[in-house]
Amino acid sequence: MAANEDQTMELEALRSIYEGDECFKELSPASFQYRIGNLGDPKAFLLEITWPEMYPELAPNISLNAFFNNRISSSVKQNIIAKLQEQVEANLGTAMMYTLFEWAKENHEQLMENHRPVVTAVSASMNENTVMSNTSVAKKKEKKEQLSKSQKKKLADKTDNRGELPRGWNWVDVVKV
Repeated sequence: MAANEDQTMELEALRSIYEGDECFKELSPASFQYRIGNLGDPKAFLLEITWPEMYPELAPNISLNAFFNNRISSSVKQNIIAKLQEQVEANLGTAMMYTLFEWAKENHEQLMENHRPVVTAVSASMNENTVMSNTSVAKKKEKKEQLSKSQKKKLADKTDNRGELPRGWNWVDVVKV
């Protein structure tokens, strides 16, 4: 029963500390995510920690399996988890969520020093498709609409001295009286 009281107190403390922090997300009363680094930063990662039933006597489960972390190699992920496990061992038996999140923020550069962005097949194919679609759009823009002489005359009759069509030229009468 004491473990549940400790969890409740720590949960309230986490909610008050990280209220309004866009990096912190409570997935459930026993599962939390914290983004270490800025959103646009290629070295940012999403740390997910879940409490077991007997937390804080038992170590929390640390995961880096979120989709956000797909560009991080498994060796870097294993290194981060190993370093965090050392912190867990040092703090076992006490409330440690805040300590773990803050330690990861303070040591972010050290944790990600061996990070080389992993290019997945999906992102590579997306980049190729994007390049191909951009070139086809550019080709389409080059092609101008060809008007006949009579079409040009009709268009010239409809335009004002600046070459613009008058306001409402393409309006449709909804009700005819």
